[in-house]
Amino acid sequence: MTRILFLSNGHGEDLNASLVALACRRWGAEVWGLPLVGTGHAYQRADIPVIAPTRSLPSGGMVYMHPWLLVRDVLAGLATLTWQQWRALQRVAPTCDLLVAVGDGVPLGLARLSGRPYAAFIVSTSSYYEGTLKLPWLTWWGLLSPRCLRVFTRDALTAHQLQKRGLHQATFAGYPIMDGLEPTGQPLDGNPHQPVIALLPGSRLPEAENNLLLLLGFCQYLFARCPQVQVWAALVSGFTDELLEQLALKKGWQYQAGQLRCPTGVVRCARDRFGDILQASQVVVGMAGTAIEQAVGLGKPVIQIPGRGPQFTYRFAEAQMRLLGSSVQTVGRGPAGEAELRLAAEWVERILSDPDYYQECQRNGQERVGRGEGAWGIARALQQLIAP
Repeated sequence: MTRILFLSNGHGEDLNASLVALACRRWGAEVWGLPLVGTGHAYQRADIPVIAPTRSLPSGGMVYMHPWLLVRDVLAGLATLTWQQWRALQRVAPTCDLLVAVGDGVPLGLARLSGRPYAAFIVSTSSYYEGTLKLPWLTWWGLLSPRCLRVFTRDALTAHQLQKRGLHQATFAGYPIMDGLEPTGQPLDGNPHQPVIALLPGSRLPEAENNLLLLLGFCQYLFARCPQVQVWAALVSGFTDELLEQLALKKGWQYQAGQLRCPTGVVRCARDRFGDILQASQVVVGMAGTAIEQAVGLGKPVIQIPGRGPQFTYRFAEAQMRLLGSSVQTVGRGPAGEAELRLAAEWVERILSDPDYYQECQRNGQERVGRGEGAWGIARALQQLIAP
């Protein structure tokens, strides 16, 4: 049986890799995973075997945001973890027909050092960031190896610019994160005639806890301006009922039966309804990475509220705004305070009455992110690499 090992370094990278791996299973491949950052939850959810130990580190893979984050990761055991992962790669790679590096230079560098043939999906890189292609030296080193058989990109513009620079094996076959966002068919509770505002606090705890507190502060201004809206928070499983009760107390709210309540409104909380909430929403207010990309791909207007990080800071939000174009607006230029939360509520009110902007978001989302079937497009290309 054909065996493929996926290397990835981040939450969004794990998600992309696991979706492509599941598509490879459809044509008969045996797939394994090596998540280099975090616990590899996406692989676990897809029932894909993980070949090395995993650990959640303080930076969440965002060491480029501040040098101190790398120091914290080292103190938390990064060196030992990296050694264990390298040893696992040395043991397993010789038994694989192909490696697939998903992310940036780190998985690419490891794939090249393995000595095995590999493909690259440089999901963390796009020409849209700067208007032209800028790649770190380690990424180039991984891409220029004769053992790098194919380079997949997250958008057509990046593939085109790589080809112009001589990397003729670069191609855009779709963006896997847009797969699997179909609604379940179970409508959200509430009035179907009221606009839905989606809250995306992110997936990395404890940062997402602080993000949700900020978003609740935003909701207090939103309810004052738009009492007719219904608000849904798309939460990861780490937001237990006990944690939500604690967060409600910090804000002077109440939590009961999946609802966060303040005197002027209700925020409904849901786990495992991300696709339903995103599809039903008219506006998305978020503090996340991959989830905001998915919202843009669905044609949704997005308002970003920067927090204190380590991931979702103004620096991250500003880069994401350049990447995703006119669908995304960011309030303020630093960690949001009351003025920025009030401004975000004003923007939501304005967007809800602007049909021309909705049309622009549809066009922009198609261009910057695209629609589904990306996982299958990449999987079929991998099949052809192994058995042309």
